[in-house]
Amino acid sequence: MPSPKPFLALLHGWGMNARVFDELAVLLAAAFEVRAFDLPGHGGRDAVADNTLRGWADDLAQQLPEGATLLGWSLGGQVAMRAALDHPHKIARLVLLASTPKFVAAEDWPHGMAPAALEDFGAALLAEPEMTLLRFLSLQTRGMPGQKTLLQRLRQTLLAAPAASSEALAGGLAMLRDTDLRAELPQLAQPVLVLHGALDTLTPAAAGAWLAEALPRAQHIAFCRAAHAPHLSHAEEVAAAIGRFAHG
Repeated sequence: MPSPKPFLALLHGWGMNARVFDELAVLLAAAFEVRAFDLPGHGGRDAVADNTLRGWADDLAQQLPEGATLLGWSLGGQVAMRAALDHPHKIARLVLLASTPKFVAAEDWPHGMAPAALEDFGAALLAEPEMTLLRFLSLQTRGMPGQKTLLQRLRQTLLAAPAASSEALAGGLAMLRDTDLRAELPQLAQPVLVLHGALDTLTPAAAGAWLAEALPRAQHIAFCRAAHAPHLSHAEEVAAAIGRFAHG
């Protein structure tokens, strides 16, 4: 028998796993049927044949019931946007958490990481995957109050499930390098809640503000003391915002 509660899917970011949503899932369990998904090749899951943004979005859509609310964090937000564009009957509402339409900066896009920095990151990943992932976690918390505590929690989450495969990490990094969803955003008709940390250095707050402006039906909340992981640093506020959005 289907649950009377709305279905809420949670999708993590690059290199992480579904356990990163443990606390948020508990906070949302009374109001939603919550399920956190692992990206292909992450958290012990097998890779998929089509190791592209569209392939990962199709893989996700196959696992969702119709009319789901989908939350995507960081790269998971890009997968969520692709899924919402390609499978609109599956996804009724979208929550984009610390995400962006384009991760890498360009002449017409100042709200991203320098391409050279991402290339260096890719080279380091091949040479020292574990150290590089830990460095990535420190970037997610840089500059925010309570950084050490939050970084420790992210490290524990990373170690709580099998490490992502090298194939999945390389595929995800290529998606972060190449994805540009800006031109398609006006076609994304679902209601969207854009949640961002004002101190985010990986996906700058300006990217979240731009995203909310470009989407046809978006609400925007910036958490002034959060960085790239508001669901960990501000879990109760994030849960409350999702509850208001999905039941509003």
